[in-house]
This record gives sequence, structure tokens and C-alpha cells, in this order.
Amino acid sequence: MQRPWHAVSIDDCGESLRPLRSVVTCMEPHPYVSLGAPYGKGADPFCLRQGVRSRLLAAQVHLLGLTLGAGLPPLRLGIFDAWRPVSVQAFMVNHAVEQECARQGINPDDSEQLGRLESVRSEVARFWAPPSTDFLIPPPHSTGAAVDLTLIDAKGTPLDMGGDIDAIGPESLPLHHADAAAEHPDGSAALFHSRRCLLHRVMSQAGFVRHPNEWWHFSFGDQLWAWSVQADRAIYGRDPDLFSLEP
Repeated sequence: MQRPWHAVSIDDCGESLRPLRSVVTCMEPHPYVSLGAPYGKGADPFCLRQGVRSRLLAAQVHLLGLTLGAGLPPLRLGIFDAWRPVSVQAFMVNHAVEQECARQGINPDDSEQLGRLESVRSEVARFWAPPSTDFLIPPPHSTGAAVDLTLIDAKGTPLDMGGDIDAIGPESLPLHHADAAAEHPDGSAALFHSRRCLLHRVMSQAGFVRHPNEWWHFSFGDQLWAWSVQADRAIYGRDPDLFSLEP
């Protein structure tokens, strides 16, 4: 499935990947590693391009300042996933389709259910980028420019954001709770919406853009970012010289 941002050209700046574990909270065990996703020997999913990492740290500082300044318990960013090779993207797309088929009671091997299977694949494709090996249209996470994250408390416990990361469904849309929040300002939807807005605020102030279908996905410098801010080109692509750890 082509995205509108795939038309944006890429002029990779050549920045290296930098580790995240020493500077922000990474949610362990890594969810895709636990599933057996093929990262390759020595590969670390918790890393980002140097410039993206710096902006993530700025967002972390801003979040801490906002909460402490308001007299609230401190909140931090919890990193769910960052760099993701195309091999893992393909693995997770297949996994998402299998999980959704199981949830809906679809047998993917049943020829009479092919229509339902295609519907599942189309829905999964709204949230999971195609695992393209074309360097002109790389999956966002394969560039080292995208991060999936949430808010966590001082103990490292993720806050309830009104929908799980990677959920296939309307609850993943960033503004899913907005209408209910307006109608019931004291209800749970208002809390979920305010938390999503806070995450968006600190990330956007650091220069990130949010994926239109995913409250947890932010990027800087990739094609989605360039398309969103109307930049001439993306500065991060899937440069083969930088990703020697891919299987």
C-alpha cells in the first residue's frame, strides 16, 4: 500500500545510529525480540539516528519540566520500539495478520474466507507499513528516524493511554477519545485524550510529527516527517552502509 509521503525524495545525511538505553527508559523485554523477530546477531532495536536521539532527549526534558512545573508527579517517556530492520517489519506484519485472523475466527487457509482475509490485510496495512526493500520507499522504522513510545510514571509503569500500542482498530487513532472527552470532561476518555495530547505536545515541540493513524508513533527526518512539514526532502532513509546488522 503506497503512502502519500512515498513521493518525497530522500537525501540521507549519513548520521549513525545511537543507543537509547543509557539515556531514556526502554521497555524491557523488547516486545518483538520476545516474539522471535529476526533482528540479526548483535542488532539493538533501541537505537535511533543521532539527530533523532537528541530531539528525543529534548522531548524528555520538556515533559519532565511540564509535569514538575505543574506540581504533578514526574512523567517520562517510555520507549516501546525504535530501529526496526525490514526483516522484522515483514515478520511483524505477518504476525499482526495472524493475530487479527485469530481474533476474528478467520482461517487464512480456507479459500471461502479469502475476502475476510483480504479485509484483515487491508486493516493491518493502515497501521503497519509495507516491508518494502525498495530504498526509495523504506518503512519508517527501518530508517532509524521513527520511535514508538508512551508516557510512564516515576516507577516506570506505562500510563493507560486508552488503547494499546500496535492495536489494530479505531482506538489507535490519535483523536479517538476527543469527542467523548468533550462530552464527558470528567470521564476516562478525557484522561486518555489529555495524555495523548501531552505526548504529542512534547514530541512536536522537539520537532517530531505523529503518524496519522497511531497515537504512539513519532518521527523526525523521514519521508512522513518531510511530507507533514512540507520539506523538500527527507534526510533519513534506509542507507545500506549504516545498517550492516540487518540479516
